[in-house]
Amino acid sequence: MRKMRVLYLLSIVAFTVSCAPSGEDASMDEPMEPAMSFFLTSAGPGNGAALGGLEGADAYCETLAAAVGAGGATWHAYLSATATADAAAVNARDRIGSGPWYNQALVQVASDVGNLHGDDNNLTKETVLNERGGMTNGRGDDPNRHDILTGSQLDGTVVPGDDDTTCDNWTSSGEGSAMVGHFDRTGGGANPTSWNSAHGSRGCGQEDLQGTGGDGLFYCFAI
Repeated sequence: MRKMRVLYLLSIVAFTVSCAPSGEDASMDEPMEPAMSFFLTSAGPGNGAALGGLEGADAYCETLAAAVGAGGATWHAYLSATATADAAAVNARDRIGSGPWYNQALVQVASDVGNLHGDDNNLTKETVLNERGGMTNGRGDDPNRHDILTGSQLDGTVVPGDDDTTCDNWTSSGEGSAMVGHFDRTGGGANPTSWNSAHGSRGCGQEDLQGTGGDGLFYCFAI
């Protein structure tokens, strides 16, 4: 009887050990530390709204992210594009992943796409940092750089109609216009407190963008 009891206890110990998570399994259950997954470009490419299309804008996001050690992710610009004879329209909200997104200081700015485009996101002048962690001049600063290229409506979709709202799908630095948002959530336009859809720009050139309070800046998201 004693021998059977010992064997029974040993079998329980063996079963417990076999079911215990290994160090590797336990580490897999640990929450991952957040990383920067959102920033406002510290500067534009310098040619107004001519960004090389969506592909060129994405590449610019990748370059800025890589320069600060965040090149391990895939980065996309928050930009919409209108339909052409060869391609369907593109909505900015559909090209940025699912979130959550954190700024360079690892402060969460939005939990998901719905939150990002809702009233409770955490996009403010203080939280919309550039890739280096710096703040950007807003309304009341000199020079004002608060107009951010998006080409989008409030919900993150491309603006309908025939009017140019994307500077010829981010290839023009001359005639045209781009829908811009106010990262500091203040200013003029139809939606002055909107971060992504405040008003159209005066034109597409660098001087045009600067003349209405911008500098050819745009948002970048890790997907």
